[in-house]
Amino acid sequence: MPTRLILIRHGQTDWSLQRRYCSFTDVDLNEQGKSQAKRFTERLKRIEKIHRVYASDMKRALQFALIALKGRLVERLPELREMNFGIFEGLTHREIMNKYPDVYKKWLNNPLGTIIPRGEGLNSLANRTRKALAKILSINNNKTVAVFTHAGPIKVILCDILKLDLGKIWQIKQDLACLNVIEFYEGSSKVHLLNDTSYLNG
Repeated sequence: MPTRLILIRHGQTDWSLQRRYCSFTDVDLNEQGKSQAKRFTERLKRIEKIHRVYASDMKRALQFALIALKGRLVERLPELREMNFGIFEGLTHREIMNKYPDVYKKWLNNPLGTIIPRGEGLNSLANRTRKALAKILSINNNKTVAVFTHAGPIKVILCDILKLDLGKIWQIKQDLACLNVIEFYEGSSKVHLLNDTSYLNG
């Protein structure tokens, strides 16, 4: 029996609606985000028993988990936070292009080799994400685990599973409130579902 990892990106916030970069700023889900979490409850009923639940300690991920799985214990892992966007935090694409065009273009073209000033490099994000995943897998062998987190950590995990260079991270799309399913076997792993938001269309 494989270990099943259900990876979920949090729902909408006012900042995501405004397309603002958000990492360590602890914003809440907005009403649409809370509605997405409630609808996700029905989606999770189509998955066999979930043995354990983890979430980033940021409100938007934690709230999504608590609403979607009301009554369940949710274990908080700070290692599952989004990348620290440093000087880009709270800004839109246009605002960053106006204030920091050179470093922004460099980061978009070479995310692996560029560290955002006062922020975090992609390697740092990857290292703490891998540490969190290793911890989760080590204590949940042959179980089904739900992990509520952010786009960055999910993309790191998917890059590793699919054996993609981490610098290709922008080529993986993760919509708000999306669902991914990965199964881990001894010595191998498979992606069974990617960026699924079909439950929101019903």
